[in-house]
Amino acid sequence: MGKLSAVTVKALRHNPAKGKRPVRFGDGEGLYLQVAAGDTKSWLFRYTLHGKAREMGLGWVALTSKDEEAGGVSLARARDLAREARAVLQQGRDPIAEREARREAVKRETAQAAAQTFEAAARALVDNKRSGWRSAKHAAQWLATLEQHAFPIIGKKPVAKIGTDDVLDVLRPIWDQIPETASRVRQRIEAVLDDARVKGWRSETPANPARWRGHLSATLPPPRRVRAVKHFPSLPWQQMGAFMGALSDHKGMAAKALRFAILTGSRTGAVRLMRWREIDLEARIWTAPAANMKTKKPHRTPLPPAALALVESVKDLAKKPDDLVFPGARKGRPLSDMALSMLVRGMACDGLAEHEPPRWRDIEGRAVVPHGFRATFKGWSLAAGYPDPLSELALAHTDKDKVRAAYAREDMLEQRRPMMDAWAEHCAKVPAAPVSLAAARARRTAGKGG
Repeated sequence: MGKLSAVTVKALRHNPAKGKRPVRFGDGEGLYLQVAAGDTKSWLFRYTLHGKAREMGLGWVALTSKDEEAGGVSLARARDLAREARAVLQQGRDPIAEREARREAVKRETAQAAAQTFEAAARALVDNKRSGWRSAKHAAQWLATLEQHAFPIIGKKPVAKIGTDDVLDVLRPIWDQIPETASRVRQRIEAVLDDARVKGWRSETPANPARWRGHLSATLPPPRRVRAVKHFPSLPWQQMGAFMGALSDHKGMAAKALRFAILTGSRTGAVRLMRWREIDLEARIWTAPAANMKTKKPHRTPLPPAALALVESVKDLAKKPDDLVFPGARKGRPLSDMALSMLVRGMACDGLAEHEPPRWRDIEGRAVVPHGFRATFKGWSLAAGYPDPLSELALAHTDKDKVRAAYAREDMLEQRRPMMDAWAEHCAKVPAAPVSLAAARARRTAGKGG
């Protein structure tokens, strides 16, 4: 039978099989293009082994380059696969059995990698390096920092799935409070992930999410500069209208998520992970699940009209209740923490000379960060005369007085609603543009003339 050509294959595009039996077009040496009912086209390799006829599927037919990108098999690739199968046959082995064995091996490797948690990988690395360290005390210290700060957050997560957001979840709570320890934790996370990559538990790409240069350095301040810092840089509340006005010029999903976080006084992590099933649009309430909260308790937030409008603006993107409200660029994945951080950093510093102060800065001259807007809200609420416990509830802070916390079980949702509405109104107050001296002089002159 004559060989097929790419032209012939494409010509079969509109020649579906008639009836229930598939139609086969031979290419020679056991390779066939099979057209089944419904115009389903696939490649087939037919062979005989130990007196038994067998058929090996080689994939569906790719008629275009886009089909190939989607997993289809071109004529040239089908011939290569058939050639490989014939080579296996010549050695007396079954091509189908060989393929199944390879697939099972891949499954085992994937399962093994998934079973390797960060904690297991860290302990394995310490065991391997223990003999080369100066003392057992050093090994204990190395593990102790991870046990205290990393294991509770990412210890049970497969090492293959740890990304930048996971690393930041570990580092952010301690970066400004204990910068020297935080820096060591970062270095040790990086070492664990590098070791996991060498062992094949992580892929070569993407690069190590705990690396500093060219990665975390873009969103975290250098440790040596935060040794005396106790709080996240926050914008004075009097400047919120101007900042929100500037933020409104940014139309991306990160800007929408940041505006929502500011208007609700929420942590950006809970906002990035927010799903539609958490929102009651009619009652104007967002209930964040315990898993997304730092306190590990569910938290209800009354939504001011401006926050509700943001949610409504992305409603058309939702297909299911479990869809993310503010999705990232990759389908099904949330926005990264770095996306929000880089947005604020760009607003504060882009286009400025090295010696110029950030456009948006705290009273110490430091560029503001997303988390700092929670402190801005706190300062505004106190200045506006709202009770301190009310703003603490809005911020989902844990009462350090354990006795008082045990009795304070009411979240005072409706009492908080007027406060959040007033905060949103304050954020919407864009200051009037300053009048130039020339304009003022011209106005006075015109007044005298009249």
